[in-house]
Amino acid sequence: MVSVGSFMLLLDVTIVNIALPDIEEALDASLTDLQWVVAAYAVALSAALLTAGSLADRFGRRAVFSWGMAVFTLASLLCGVAQSPLMLNLARVLQGVGGAALLATSLALLAAAHPDNKERHVALAVWGAVSGAALAVGPLAGGILVEGVGWRWIFLVNLPVGILALVATVMRVEESRAERPGAIDWPGFLTLGTALGTLSFGLLRANEEGWGSTPVVSAFIVSGVSLAAFVVVERIRRDPMLPGELFEKITTTGAALGVLAMSTTAFALLLYLTLYLQTVLGHEPLAAGLRLLPLTLSIFVASAAAARLGTSLPARWLVSAGLACIGTGLLLMGDISASDDWTGLLAGQLVTGLGVGLVNPNVVAAAMGAVEPARVGVASGLSNTCRSLGIAVGVATLGSVFADRVRDGVHDALAGTPLEARAGELGHAVASGQVGPALAQLPGEQREVFAGAAQGAFVDGLNSILTVAAVVAFVGAVLVLPLIRSRDLVTAGPDGEPLPIAAGH
Repeated sequence: MVSVGSFMLLLDVTIVNIALPDIEEALDASLTDLQWVVAAYAVALSAALLTAGSLADRFGRRAVFSWGMAVFTLASLLCGVAQSPLMLNLARVLQGVGGAALLATSLALLAAAHPDNKERHVALAVWGAVSGAALAVGPLAGGILVEGVGWRWIFLVNLPVGILALVATVMRVEESRAERPGAIDWPGFLTLGTALGTLSFGLLRANEEGWGSTPVVSAFIVSGVSLAAFVVVERIRRDPMLPGELFEKITTTGAALGVLAMSTTAFALLLYLTLYLQTVLGHEPLAAGLRLLPLTLSIFVASAAAARLGTSLPARWLVSAGLACIGTGLLLMGDISASDDWTGLLAGQLVTGLGVGLVNPNVVAAAMGAVEPARVGVASGLSNTCRSLGIAVGVATLGSVFADRVRDGVHDALAGTPLEARAGELGHAVASGQVGPALAQLPGEQREVFAGAAQGAFVDGLNSILTVAAVVAFVGAVLVLPLIRSRDLVTAGPDGEPLPIAAGH
């Protein structure tokens, strides 16, 4: 049931990507609205995860998991009946809060059920395979649902699954909680949530209003102040949701960095890859999902193989090698031209999926192994906070780079044409996802010129963010090597005391 719950909430990170063109048309949404459909869910996950972990340690992990499943299922219903981008994004926030309760407790429940190191590695590998597959299979599942019954069913399908999973959790999953839980850190939750929300708002609004605009600058200032306040709150509280002792072992920082490097690159880029397949190459949702299947299969196979490798090879080498594979795969995809078809992405998908499969279970094992059993809930919350935060920040940051490159590309392509005087306006339309309305306003003889410029600029923008993401992955591969250390990893012995994990880790 833990894996089913994790599959549902992580599936909703990416399944929505394939439906974005249909959502754009049905709800008259802009590119920023579409980015928020992904980012609002991820930001809510990030903001609520650590608090959900604290609640689980105090009130019981099964109880919080069950409430999370109920909230997630209700929010899925609200998403499915949304009538505007604002309503959809608010429902996605609620969905993220419910998902946070599921994700924060999933690893803690697994760790409690498998205290032995080898059993825990196998369980985490299964969870990693399921989680990786959920994130990658989303576009395919989304394509089937969008073409078969409409985009609303990518959310409504959660209703029967959520109800069955809730019943099974109550009946079959054993309760567990921390022996000495602390008080709930509401000030920490409010300051962290404000910091992450305003940061994402600033990054996404910068696409349309510019980096120096008052709303964007104000959002960054509020984010910085809130983050500083969060640090102060966590230092002075007796029971902080993010204890400073958690970072006494540098492996905690290394594992967090590894998760961030994976999420801001491989997972955040799925939004732009699916838009490329549908808006540039013209594939229908199911066809686009099928063309991302190599990534899905590669993640699943690599995650299964990581189950064996993780018990015999040092985690730092596996995580570093995985991030290097992600960077290599993104570079392989980042050299496409406007005349290429989807096969230009094939090799890169396979290599990227291999990298995700290597990183996902092993970085989680490192994060969980670096803390005492009593801190498992907080450690799992931190790991998953970094995962969802990486997706949100990656979508927003890469989106800013993408929008700037698209505007420049349209301006260059229209230079010397009858549309040169309107290059700025049309470039903004392409960067905002409003190509259709812009085309409708042009005379027939100018539409072909603009369409070619828009397609070329989109491809240039995609190549740019693939290259940027590859650099981030390579930097992460280098940094995790000294940060994830074998001597920091512990596991629970027969008497409940932490013992060092085998040196192979």
